[in-house]
Amino acid sequence: MKFLIQRVTKGSVTVEGKVIGQIGKGFFVLIGVCEDDTKEVADKMIKKMMGLRIFADEDGKTNLDISSVGGDLLLVSQFTLYANCKKGNRPSFIRSGSPEHAEEIYDYIVDSCRALGSTDGKDIKVETGSFGADMSCSLVNDGPFTIDLDSDEL
Repeated sequence: MKFLIQRVTKGSVTVEGKVIGQIGKGFFVLIGVCEDDTKEVADKMIKKMMGLRIFADEDGKTNLDISSVGGDLLLVSQFTLYANCKKGNRPSFIRSGSPEHAEEIYDYIVDSCRALGSTDGKDIKVETGSFGADMSCSLVNDGPFTIDLDSDEL
């Protein structure tokens, strides 16, 4: 599983001209799922993401996690994170999970993040893209600050 996490001041996802997900300060997260990924892997990734201390504290040090700053999440499925470009110039996506499996895991991640935001009193807003849709994504990367989180490296 791969999460491409971007710390943003704002982000949105548009489908067919309509904004379907929009956040202010927080994480804009592109999520790639491969066939071997499980809910247990997703739990590890979510825990790591939510614990990342990449927001500035009062001294300007990156020392605060997303809940400490009242940040939002925008979670977007992105099978192309598993692109293999070793052979030729046309990427292969053979490592990406099947659409059925990937959607099940993506939905689990979204539901788990929403449950986290509602149970710990932090009230984290969770917005999404639309699985499998042709989406236009817009964001203002803050920093810029981007983390490539790969379950194979946890």
